[in-house]
Amino acid sequence: MRGRVLDLFAGCGGFSLGFDAAGFEIVDGIELAAVPHATYAANFHAACVSSKPRDIRQVDAREYEGSRVDVIIGGPPCQPFARIGRAKLREIAGERLAHLSDPRVSYYTHFFRFVESLRPAAFVMENVRDIARFGGRNIAEEIAATGAALGYEVRYAILNAAWFGVPQMRERLLLIGLDGHLQQAPQFPSLTHAVDLPVGYATSRHGRDDSIPVLEPHDYYTEDFERVLNPASAITTGQALGDLPAITEHLRHMKSRAGARRFLTEIAYNRPARNGYQRLMRSWPGLEQAPPPADHVIRYTPRDYTIFRNMKPGDQYPEAHQIAERRFVRRLAAEERRRGKSLRSHGEQYQELRRACVPPYDPSKFPNKWRKMEAYAPARTVTAHLGKDTYSHIHYDSDQARTISVREAARLQSFPDGFRFCGAMNDGFKQIGNSVPPLMAYAIASALRTQLKAAGVITEKRRRSGRTDSLRLFVRVA
Repeated sequence: MRGRVLDLFAGCGGFSLGFDAAGFEIVDGIELAAVPHATYAANFHAACVSSKPRDIRQVDAREYEGSRVDVIIGGPPCQPFARIGRAKLREIAGERLAHLSDPRVSYYTHFFRFVESLRPAAFVMENVRDIARFGGRNIAEEIAATGAALGYEVRYAILNAAWFGVPQMRERLLLIGLDGHLQQAPQFPSLTHAVDLPVGYATSRHGRDDSIPVLEPHDYYTEDFERVLNPASAITTGQALGDLPAITEHLRHMKSRAGARRFLTEIAYNRPARNGYQRLMRSWPGLEQAPPPADHVIRYTPRDYTIFRNMKPGDQYPEAHQIAERRFVRRLAAEERRRGKSLRSHGEQYQELRRACVPPYDPSKFPNKWRKMEAYAPARTVTAHLGKDTYSHIHYDSDQARTISVREAARLQSFPDGFRFCGAMNDGFKQIGNSVPPLMAYAIASALRTQLKAAGVITEKRRRSGRTDSLRLFVRVA
């Protein structure tokens, strides 16, 4: 008997993909947004019984009582909790408490409505780590207490995706509950990959005050997870993306191309996979025979190609702004020599030239708006804001002088190449940024499967194939 999973707030399916690879059967995925739902349906044909997007607030959990549900998973909307982007803008605007009234803060109550009705053996919830210190409240603790009141043994932890073979330093809070009748405490997966986390990725209650991710009390919080013996090194950005074709067309056609970028042209791999991660992305279990991806597309931003080329790995917006200013000074001098006169700083010609060279953002207010990735380290967090701009992830290859493509963002999130995204370019970026990394989900699902199997909830052996064994070997999950 395989474990059966219901995915709430399913998005495009990153959580489901990881659980599917770990041997679970997906019962359904409930998602409100039309484009992510279309992506989910396209990739989980047999599993997705919902024929259209649905609002979980209007779905009666009892409709699933006829089909056994062993595990409920989901990531309620995290936007009201997130610090990145909106929080900074609110601070600038002086609206520091406006997010407290966001109705999405209580969406987790609908998650527990399904838990209470269906009584699964386990549930898993994912969210940003900041729910543990939101508006003076530890929402994670409140969620855990809700699960405990329903008779579940609950634990939550802050995990980094890079620990599980994802080429991205993405911190998320994972909360796991096991039915109290199983008489087991939830176990988090062992950490299979080692990474030196930079400032801002503390992942611990210990350290400087500004790195403390949880507020007291923390009765359900745990750091009780172990690292495997001789862990692998974290997967780097270069290892993740190095086999994808270079994109240089934008350097030959410098004019911006307006309009939605559609996923129409399949790319041909022009080099073999060179490491285990690349091979896994090309041959994920169940997606081995998929055609080459058609979403290796980028934004056209001609003003900034020269800036991208001259940025060093790890450079952010202040360094980019300085490069742009130096370029403007050179072009201004050349233009004044050509005209034989000085251009006044308040004149239209001066301002037009400046706009063509220098981005308009204040480097003191938006220092993290741009960042050039390092080939030798995992990427920084891939966020849904990529749907609006991709400057937080400038490609490490200066010869390509561009931001990342949709497929590269998918690779950084550990979506295999055979996974197809619906919609246009912006939709693809947003879906990826909102997702649970499939490899991280796989690690969590595998650890949970071991516990449920020991408790007799799951009796069917894991599906075996050469591909599946390769995936297990890559992430080193016992």
